[in-house]
Amino acid sequence: MTSLEHLNIKLFCDAADFSSLLAWSADPRIQGFTTNPTLMRKARVLDYEAFGRELVRVIPDRPISFEVLADDPETIEEQALAIAGWGPNVYVKVPVTNSWGAFLGPVLQNLSRAGVQLNVTALLTVNQVEQVAACLHPSTPAIISVFAGRIADTGVDPVPIMRQAARITASLPDAELLWASPRELLNIFQAEEAGCDIITLLPDILSKLDLIGKDLEAYSLETVNMFYRDACAAAYHIDTRKPVGLTA
Repeated sequence: MTSLEHLNIKLFCDAADFSSLLAWSADPRIQGFTTNPTLMRKARVLDYEAFGRELVRVIPDRPISFEVLADDPETIEEQALAIAGWGPNVYVKVPVTNSWGAFLGPVLQNLSRAGVQLNVTALLTVNQVEQVAACLHPSTPAIISVFAGRIADTGVDPVPIMRQAARITASLPDAELLWASPRELLNIFQAEEAGCDIITLLPDILSKLDLIGKDLEAYSLETVNMFYRDACAAAYHIDTRKPVGLTA
């Protein structure tokens, strides 16, 4: 498949640069947004809460995920409840474990039962998906984010894992499976075929959306022209006089 038109998967923008997020919010293909502390730090966000509240104010009509900052279960719950209060379209990102590897199942149960829309993040295994799914209240919306791109970084094909994850999350009517950390546009189609509901993409990948379905012969010619233009612009030179030691 080489078109977005018939896909069911939702495209989310994963970013923390305010101007970029605002620009992508004007694209009707983008149905939601995700952020994380690492992206925010790279974007030099100074006030986490002020940034989040302002983003919800200017994008009130689509889901936006913001992550808790704490590491202990009690404070995670407190922060999650506070973040959920920023707006009705907010999903609270809670990692599958804390920094020392303890599964945060009780936290997920408490928050989901309280009606907090969760985006459970940083999952990489089918076992983690099963654990998380068992903690979610069936009538509370939730997103389960499996980092397929990081799975692929280890040399493992993420597609079979995502297919299994999709079968697990299918039992939860208000839970959606998200393909996280994609590396290329091809991942959109892989995620769709695996049964994912959402894929979240960095702006540099989103900027390539118009390449989908592009004629490959034309793309080949554009590539040749790019190499030629750059060689000319760099004023590179090759001495074409007969090299010493070569015979006719």
